Amino acid sequence: MADIRNNFVGIKSPNPFWLASAPPTDKAYNVVRAFKAGWGGVVWKTLGEEGPPVVNVNGPRYGAIWGADRRLLGFNNIELITDRDLQINLREIKQVKMDWPDRALVVSLMVPCVEEAWKAILPLVEETGADGIELNFGCPHGMSERGMGSAVGQVPEYIEMVVRWCKANTRMPVITKLTPNITDIRHPARAAKAGGSDAVSLINTISSITSVNLDSFSPEPSIDGKGSHGGYCGPAVKPIALNMVAEIARDPETQGLPISGIGGITTWRDAAEFLALGAGNVQVCTAAMTYGFKVVQEMISGLENWMDEKGHRSLDDIIGRATPNVTDWQYLNLNYIAKASIDQDACIKCGRCHIACEDTSHQAITSMVDGKRHFEVMEEECVGCNLCVNVCPVENCITMVPLATGAMDKRTGKPVSPDYANWTQHPNNPAARQAAE
Repeated sequence: MADIRNNFVGIKSPNPFWLASAPPTDKAYNVVRAFKAGWGGVVWKTLGEEGPPVVNVNGPRYGAIWGADRRLLGFNNIELITDRDLQINLREIKQVKMDWPDRALVVSLMVPCVEEAWKAILPLVEETGADGIELNFGCPHGMSERGMGSAVGQVPEYIEMVVRWCKANTRMPVITKLTPNITDIRHPARAAKAGGSDAVSLINTISSITSVNLDSFSPEPSIDGKGSHGGYCGPAVKPIALNMVAEIARDPETQGLPISGIGGITTWRDAAEFLALGAGNVQVCTAAMTYGFKVVQEMISGLENWMDEKGHRSLDDIIGRATPNVTDWQYLNLNYIAKASIDQDACIKCGRCHIACEDTSHQAITSMVDGKRHFEVMEEECVGCNLCVNVCPVENCITMVPLATGAMDKRTGKPVSPDYANWTQHPNNPAARQAAE
């Protein structure tokens, strides 16, 4: 049996699946139920400084994007950090950690960008016995207007400054949560590392408006006829999150910096992809809010079964395995050539491949043969774009088949070269021409 025990910056948990800081981790009742369901750890919903609790709206807090089958694809929220009293949260954190010593318990924090505010809250959290803190530099709504959340996360100098304050005033590991609402995720990650952060977590939610009510003409969720931008999460943000995790994992300046991966993780496969791209563990929110806490049991069993099938003995066999295979477009092999191939036995004759290729691509799929509805790839026109693969409703009905070295590419009339060649070497590249001259 594969060993999926996790050690993330010294914080140990029985598996790599943590609940992210969000409504599911807002109180002891939820966290205890999550631990009973099998979650390896939680990041407690973000705490603010002592004083009057944060005020949340009392109307709808969530918006959504659904697929054709009503499956939740994207989730938008306008909820703020915890609106429960700080001392109540601290007492509950302390008790939960005492009762569940084998589970990871990290506390998310967001206080004003003033050193005294951080100095005040850190010892309070440390006294609970929590395993670490996560600095919430990601929230894109409500708190950012107050100079916190993503307002800090968008300024690398602020990130480095606050991280230094925290490292100087606590024994606990510091995880810096990054906002995706930025041009280049590497800059805040570098700042966090420069400040001494033990790890980064990403992505936090993406600033968004999911829809507009066409009766009231207000963004959803609508509060008395008005709406606001909120934080977007769920399966739809996974590709963005994977890219940002990979960018940090392969950046020479942040290479080796531990990463907690967040963003649209719904299945064990999603988690495995984050781990393969360099994440040391994963955090989940929307999947739990959609399917309940027990969804983690499928994640655990699925990851273990896949690892056993592939011969991976521990998470170390997976973490970062795909990172070296992430490269820039200019280094992709231009001599790699593939063509689409349709399995006629699996084809249901729907014609979606033909329509997509004919109307929007390269007119490389026939629609009729001898007067019958039949679809074939014309190799002499196929550029290997694989649009047809992605629009086909039948899995593996259309596949991309690489041409062997020496085989004739009917589109170009040239044999497939065995040599690797990329854009930096191509004669059409102005930089390559200048170098040759």
